[in-house]
Amino acid sequence: MKIAIVSDLHLGYERFEEDAFAQAKDALEQASKQADAILIPGDIFDKRYPRPEVISQAINIFRELSKRKWGASISESTKELHTKVPIIAIPGTHERIAEGKENAVKLLSLAGLLADTSESTTTIQKGEEKVSVFGLGGLSEEMVKERLSELSPKPLAGTFSIFMFHQSLYEMLPYSENFIRYSDLPKGFDLYVCGHMHSPQEAKVHNKKLLIPGSTVLTQLKGEEQSTKGFIIFDTSDNSHRFISINSRPYVMRAIEIKDGKPSELAELCDREISKAISVQKDKPIVRIKINGSMARGFDKADLQIHSLMSKYSGKAFLTIDTTQLTSPGTELLIEGVRDGKIDDMSVKELGLITLSAKLKEANSDKSINYTELFNLLSGQPNKDKAIRAAMELLSEK
Repeated sequence: MKIAIVSDLHLGYERFEEDAFAQAKDALEQASKQADAILIPGDIFDKRYPRPEVISQAINIFRELSKRKWGASISESTKELHTKVPIIAIPGTHERIAEGKENAVKLLSLAGLLADTSESTTTIQKGEEKVSVFGLGGLSEEMVKERLSELSPKPLAGTFSIFMFHQSLYEMLPYSENFIRYSDLPKGFDLYVCGHMHSPQEAKVHNKKLLIPGSTVLTQLKGEEQSTKGFIIFDTSDNSHRFISINSRPYVMRAIEIKDGKPSELAELCDREISKAISVQKDKPIVRIKINGSMARGFDKADLQIHSLMSKYSGKAFLTIDTTQLTSPGTELLIEGVRDGKIDDMSVKELGLITLSAKLKEANSDKSINYTELFNLLSGQPNKDKAIRAAMELLSEK
């Protein structure tokens, strides 16, 4: 049996909403033509409570799929289902809501457009061959191990058994000890399928394949997401798999390293990298420029004139310029002074005022703002809400 794995569609993702729908539709249509069944390991939707128009478009996509002639069909399940169409899904972390309430994936399942197999087992059959899928929807990292222990998932005898889940894995994302590890996953399954991570990956778990197709739309603007978007087709007859590319908007990320850079120099470097990035792309690409380093003395981020670059390339690229790793001498000297004890004689109020003004300038704040007046308003009010209201009134006058 050929099983397509299509994940993280993020329908309703606002920044690239049209891309999300078009690329999800492309992936699902291609998958339905090339495979006997489709698995969706989470995040069909981008929001816990999708807008009605987003749900409407999702219904149209899945309704068209349900009309197709499929090579396999659902034969049984441990929970009540309302379709035989072999599209099996689980909710992801973006769809997770309070216990006892229905999530958007469950609504599609109740409408008979797919089979929600979260915390249950669903069996697909093609001729004499059976494939069973146990699904575990996206959970908070603190709850996963406990829930796995409670459910104790087991492969179904006489079937090719798949464990489908939607979580971060420590071996791939070693950022938190709360993330589950390969060893935490239940043993005995023939294939492990995971969503949540947005670039295609594969590994071995308990001597079996773990497959991650990545997302069908760009959402995180990370370097690894420059790879082609698509889905995976797995063949149970020989345990082989292949990645199928879809038509997706190109994404290009460029890094600029600079030391003591002047605004004009930085603008020229950015311009050059943006021009180079879009020159090799047919479609309007997503371009992210990441600036690392420091600015020359006497300048800060507000002097970069990023808006002029945004305007120049507005019709040619979706442009993001990241300056979070670019430092300005004023802020740097202040931090060094505090660390080295060179400004011990400066009052807390003076330190606060310098820090506020430096940070606002770095954030491209309106230069007409009177930083001293704003600081006095924020620090002079004993009540936090009153301080915020007073500051907002001052800023609205500018």
